[in-house]
Amino acid sequence: MKSVLQNIIAETKETEKNYALQRKQETESPSTRSDRRDFLKKTALGGLSISALMGLGMEDTMAETTSKVNKLSAPSDLKITDLRYCVTTVLGRTAIIRIDTNQGIYGLGEVRDGADPRYALMLKSRILGENPCNVERIFKIIKQFGGQGRQAGGVCGVEMALWDLCGKAYNVPAWQLLGGRYRDKVRLYADTPEGKNPEEQKERILYRTKTQGYTWLKMDVSIRDIIDIPGCIVNPEIMKQGSNAYQGGYMSYSNTKHPFTGIQITEKGIEEMAKRVDAIRNMVGYEIPISTDHYGHIDMNNCIRLGKALDKYRLAWLEDMVPWQYWQQHKTITEALETPTTTGEDIYLLENFKDIIHNHAVDIIHPDLASSGGLLETKRIGDYAEEFGIAMAMHQAGTPVSFMANVHCAAATQNFLSLEHHSVDLAWWEDLVKTTWGGKMIEKGYANVPLTAPGLGIELNDEVVKQHLHKSDSTYFAPTTEWDERRSWDRTWS
Repeated sequence: MKSVLQNIIAETKETEKNYALQRKQETESPSTRSDRRDFLKKTALGGLSISALMGLGMEDTMAETTSKVNKLSAPSDLKITDLRYCVTTVLGRTAIIRIDTNQGIYGLGEVRDGADPRYALMLKSRILGENPCNVERIFKIIKQFGGQGRQAGGVCGVEMALWDLCGKAYNVPAWQLLGGRYRDKVRLYADTPEGKNPEEQKERILYRTKTQGYTWLKMDVSIRDIIDIPGCIVNPEIMKQGSNAYQGGYMSYSNTKHPFTGIQITEKGIEEMAKRVDAIRNMVGYEIPISTDHYGHIDMNNCIRLGKALDKYRLAWLEDMVPWQYWQQHKTITEALETPTTTGEDIYLLENFKDIIHNHAVDIIHPDLASSGGLLETKRIGDYAEEFGIAMAMHQAGTPVSFMANVHCAAATQNFLSLEHHSVDLAWWEDLVKTTWGGKMIEKGYANVPLTAPGLGIELNDEVVKQHLHKSDSTYFAPTTEWDERRSWDRTWS
């Protein structure tokens, strides 16, 4: 028996020797990528051999093999103790939330731009005392309190913060918790810059593509651009009844769904809109994808007429031509056009994407992670669409907190195309946070995926955030004890 054991030990030593030599050669090779080299160094056995453990008991072996593991917390004993918030001026008004625990680690999330932080605060009493690492369990508890569009902001913000916490607890990036990554960099799309004249606009576009490095752009093709040109729009009067959702009442243009405005575009109007696309395409060139959005509240027939006029410009997609709820109309538009179509930024949960996906009503789904259900639900949406041959782009308009949540989800989803970056020209936007891996968040039109940093890979830069708090609420993660008590019976079945 002793000779057999000695043979096993000898064979093991030889295997370890060969393996160590192989790793050393790969580490020292100039052709080895830097991230792979770092991985090899960090995962080295460090002198601990299998044969050296042969004489140890199970408890001693576990103690030895885990002696160098960075135990940031005891995940099984984590409990949520608080939820607080602050409101930034990003995109007018965007709230960041923080979920605290009994072990001192916390997670960051974001309530979608334009949404009330109370969507998140009302969830506090439902999650206090829960283990934040039970992300799916907590999501199932709170998801009934989310809704379409901004109404999902609270649920999604909490879900983001839970993944940040869970990653910190286990000392792994959020993408790893979603099943691993498909890419180290996430492609971004940015707004097409405007200018006082065509020459200035072309100069700014070149800066966006050549200097800033963005390889995917997006532009508005709006009936508002032609409203003052006589003979372009039938029934422009309704457009004067309030320019945003808070003006003009419920039946104003901004609150009237597309099929019910009675607006039509004349042939002259379509020609004028096509001229604007033609000018941008000529400035950008055909190598760079250009997505389009914000056509106006026009019905399905006018969408098809406009879409056919734009087909020749090989646009990346036509976005939200009609409200997402009318999937049959989306399907009719999609089948009538050569240009890809997309919708989804206001849809909450996979179940509400299914009709669109099953019926191939659009060519690309376009969820906003801060409305669709958070990281895991958005990955589920992407994976589900992939089964039907549908790609996924991601809408994003928020602070770096939501941005990085999107980056992790995009890295973990195979059929991903591009992620929106809506604050490219906001000088202080990136300074709101510090990366915990020491690298840059964005480089040359791509977001860097944190390869080793736990959670979302960012921490708030407190002083910068405080400089950009919204004047209506300048508190900074103040106590929210008034939201601690639960006062309802939430079960939706008997």
